[in-house]
Amino acid sequence: METIKNYFFMDMGVMLGRSMRHIFRSMDTIITVTITPIAMMLLFVYVFGGAIQTGTDNYVNYLLPGILLIAIASGIAYTAYRLFMDMQRGIFERFHSMPIARSTALWGHVLTSLLSNAISVVVIILVAFIMGFRSSAGVLSWLAVAGILALFTLALTWIAAIAGLSAKSVDGAGAFSYPLIFLPFISSAFVPTASMPSVVRAFAENQPVTSIVEAIRALLSSQPVGNDIWVALAWCVGIMLVAYIFAMRAYKKRV
Repeated sequence: METIKNYFFMDMGVMLGRSMRHIFRSMDTIITVTITPIAMMLLFVYVFGGAIQTGTDNYVNYLLPGILLIAIASGIAYTAYRLFMDMQRGIFERFHSMPIARSTALWGHVLTSLLSNAISVVVIILVAFIMGFRSSAGVLSWLAVAGILALFTLALTWIAAIAGLSAKSVDGAGAFSYPLIFLPFISSAFVPTASMPSVVRAFAENQPVTSIVEAIRALLSSQPVGNDIWVALAWCVGIMLVAYIFAMRAYKKRV
């Protein structure tokens, strides 16, 4: 059993290295995923920020959590694209003809998504600091934020895996990400939900992005988190587990 586990992690390391080399050889992926949220952050802070009432003098502090989620939602579309292309080119069949653990090819893409999105998140936070973002959070709070963002990334990545394995075309593989990118706009990411019409407010307050944004915002400002963090974790873990089950079924069916 120990030998099997060792080989599994060795094979997964090889698959991760392969996928990461593709990322670094095509840096436009990370640049595209990073530039768009940064441009959006600049637009909202310096153009719309003065007209938006959020109860805080530093709008970038209020805005940053939502921008990070949008960046992650944008980044996972590339995971679906890369999975689809590997399926089309018969890469998985080639790997499975070798003495490697079958699921490691899929896990390589998932872990690559986690690392590449982490790079994008770090770059965006650094730009936010330049724009005036300030946080009184301690090390544990920052680690909690990192954990929530990692769980959110994994949850969306497994959804991306379903799309990449099930799509019939390249456009179909990436199209699923558009509703996910749009979801933060109907949440408390940009404005308080109290300013929304009743129907929109009801949806905004009961969808996963709002609780995740509120938990991250409270952690970064050293405010009491309350139940938001547990609701956020429940959403992330629940979505991740369900998406993982369906992704593995789609993987076994296709491969």
